[in-house]
Amino acid sequence: MTGSTSGIGREAACQFAERGARVIVTGRNSTRGEETVAAISDRGGVANFLPADLGAADDVRSLARQAIGIGDGHVDVLVNNAALITREPTTDVRSPDFNSVMAVNVLAPLLLVGALAPGMVGRGQGAIVNVSTIVANLGMSGFPLYGSSKAALQALTKAWAAEFGAAGVRINTVCPGPTRTEAMAGHDDMLAATAAQAPANRVGTPQDIARAIVFLASPEAGMVHGALLPVDGGRLAV
Repeated sequence: MTGSTSGIGREAACQFAERGARVIVTGRNSTRGEETVAAISDRGGVANFLPADLGAADDVRSLARQAIGIGDGHVDVLVNNAALITREPTTDVRSPDFNSVMAVNVLAPLLLVGALAPGMVGRGQGAIVNVSTIVANLGMSGFPLYGSSKAALQALTKAWAAEFGAAGVRINTVCPGPTRTEAMAGHDDMLAATAAQAPANRVGTPQDIARAIVFLASPEAGMVHGALLPVDGGRLAV
């Protein structure tokens, strides 16, 4: 579970643990990582923390190897949740900015799937859930890098569904709308304005998104392949 030391990722990690999964928490902040593991343990769950910088390809490869070791040779579920969110006009974007966002939001999931999906194929089962954003589907000024990187992840979801689905591996995407997380601190007005355009007329919570992630990873979603599940209060629909 990448990006699981705060926000949506942390809540999803806790929900997976409550359902009996052994969760591998990962992120850059070791303090928050250990706090997440402790929170899971306090609820009776089992978790390990593996620090990793998903902007560094070697760290990503090492993370996959360590996860396989902790999982006794396999990983059943991969959630690509971590994201680097930038807000800047296109005229301010520089090559290092582009490379940093794409490394975390696109290349890291690609490397993790490349490392972990073959084991799922070998066992004939597994689930991968990618976490995108409605910014990938709506034109929103100020998010050219973030939106395009998540649109790429949505395209990868379909490609992976075609590549691995017949072998029993399900790959799907959760597409959150405006959600109140640590990463969106200071953007209350933007969150409220976006939410006001949706039928639900409220800002989402990490719990809302985490429930969808857990569902797509569960046997109950056994016939769901290559899907984009908006959890946005209806914003993409109207």
